[in-house]
Amino acid sequence: MFTNGNKGHSKSGVDFLDQSFINNPFPVYKELRNEDPVHRFPLPSGHFAWMITRYEDAVEIFQDKRFVTNPPFMGNVEGAAPPHQEIISRNLLSVNPEDHRRLRRLIQKAFTPRMIERLRGRIVEISDELLDKVLASGKRELDLIADYAFPLPIMVICEMLGVPLEDQDKFQEWSNTIMEGFNNPHMNEKSDEVMKAFVDYLHVLITERRQHLQEDLISDLISVEEEGDVLSEQELYALVFVLIIAGHETTVNLIGNGMLVLLDNPEQKQLLLNDPELIHPALEEILRYNGPAEVSNIRWATEDVEYGGKHIRQGDMLFVSFSSANRDPQQFPEPDMFDITRKVNNHIAFGKGIHFCLGAPLARLEGEIAIHALLRKMPDIRLNTTEESLEWRQGMIIRGLKDFPVSF
Repeated sequence: MFTNGNKGHSKSGVDFLDQSFINNPFPVYKELRNEDPVHRFPLPSGHFAWMITRYEDAVEIFQDKRFVTNPPFMGNVEGAAPPHQEIISRNLLSVNPEDHRRLRRLIQKAFTPRMIERLRGRIVEISDELLDKVLASGKRELDLIADYAFPLPIMVICEMLGVPLEDQDKFQEWSNTIMEGFNNPHMNEKSDEVMKAFVDYLHVLITERRQHLQEDLISDLISVEEEGDVLSEQELYALVFVLIIAGHETTVNLIGNGMLVLLDNPEQKQLLLNDPELIHPALEEILRYNGPAEVSNIRWATEDVEYGGKHIRQGDMLFVSFSSANRDPQQFPEPDMFDITRKVNNHIAFGKGIHFCLGAPLARLEGEIAIHALLRKMPDIRLNTTEESLEWRQGMIIRGLKDFPVSF
């Protein structure tokens, strides 16, 4: 088993934090789907978890009530409590069905598809401003992550929320550090410090908005009510956290991964240049082929379960690999081929079921606009280094590049 040459494999399971795996996980996932689709592997804590790699199993796990995101025994499971539990315990990614339906019902009153679509013009403006700044400098190169993919979504979400322009740099720094903490266990201590600063800032901002509502999303979330029910203070903090951290990081890596795939497949890039209307199926194929989220958030077994020929014990952790499920040949013909004209593309890059990403419409809109703007303004864009020298971010959750030097 595991004959592809990647390091980090042992009888105890794949090391999903090994850099050689992170650089190219797809051969390992292929072997896991074929040989050990419900795979037990070690965590840095010394405990073990399960990785689900087939599409059909992934969809079943998302809908199976025996696997939950916030079990009642969370505090009693040795090594189970994730970092930053206090702030994230009431967010949409981690609450269970009853609470999730309640929160989603309230949030959708403010976070509507019509509101997202109204942002289209502003997202186009921000994309153009960022690229025009590079063009005006006279340089013929940029770091696609630092100069474009990173600032664009943080500017959009901060404007939506009503975060003052002068504070947006703080949010960029906080977002990056907090996500590194989730993605890399060695960053937890620094991430905890930043989380405290983040929560302190939100306390001041939300207090101000309660006193003086404005035309922004935080004011809308404070105001939402359904049959006498409102968001609590902690729920507000947790939601803003998810919007800024999870939503922002998803879009950064959607743009970065998407452009890398297009540069790796010049004939597909040319197809898109020739027919910009293909941006919609192109983005869905990017999400399937090399999406921004490597795995789902943790699920926990609430009872002993026999699944896929394995005995999963109560309290065991499970992850679903989006990257693997979206390359399952049982669901996608020729899954390792990048094809922006793919007709049927039921990928699960944004999850499935009740935990389907609320921010998916915004991420899709930003991704389409950002990639279209790049190809429109810089049609000759190309990688400005060797692909082997690109460094992928450490960790299991997010799949994205640290930097991405290009020329045009």
